[in-house]
Amino acid sequence: MPIIKVIIPAYNEEDSISLVIKDIPSIVDEIIVVSNNSTDNTEANARKAGATVLTESQKGYGYACLKGMNYISEQKNKPDIIAFLDGDYSDYPEDLTKIVKPIIEEDIDFVVGARVKELRETGSMTFPQIFGNWLATRLMRLFFNSKFTDLGPFRAIKYDKLLALNMEDKTYGWTVEMQLKVLKQKMSYKEVPVRYKNRIGVSKVSGTVKGAIFAGVKILTWIFKYSFK
Repeated sequence: MPIIKVIIPAYNEEDSISLVIKDIPSIVDEIIVVSNNSTDNTEANARKAGATVLTESQKGYGYACLKGMNYISEQKNKPDIIAFLDGDYSDYPEDLTKIVKPIIEEDIDFVVGARVKELRETGSMTFPQIFGNWLATRLMRLFFNSKFTDLGPFRAIKYDKLLALNMEDKTYGWTVEMQLKVLKQKMSYKEVPVRYKNRIGVSKVSGTVKGAIFAGVKILTWIFKYSFK
């Protein structure tokens, strides 16, 4: 079996983080929770559940992901696959086996868990999320002939391919940056339909007008940046 590590950015997810860790399949070698300036018991609960816990004081989804990647880069034995998922329990962590399967069995470079409508719990995605995904993926199809239908945070990628992407975004543009760079570098990719449920707690992005607008601007900025590059 390949070596698989999971990175979970988390900001004040004390009520959900242990549930996420508990449901991650045993095929994973290490679960890395990056506490993104949490002020609650996220870190203590994650450690108790068996995860490696890192702290990143700079707020931002990308900052947390990059912190996890930097930690892995300093390890002697490098992983074959890196997976990302959120710490709010909106994903079904046990679906990780479905997401890594195309990488292991078909030699696919990158896999996104697509939150298809028929597998989503009612209310689990807000209107800004649904519209933002629709607009972003349509633009990606228009400019790059992409087949992506979602910017879902639950994803997996070969470790060497992740390094080749040279990820930069520090905040909300992380997911779309990854997908755009996969397209630009002509890596192989696939979407796998996954279940999605209402998160525990309030979203720090789609749950606020400011967060939704900022995320939308970041996503569009990355798309247009790469469209005319």
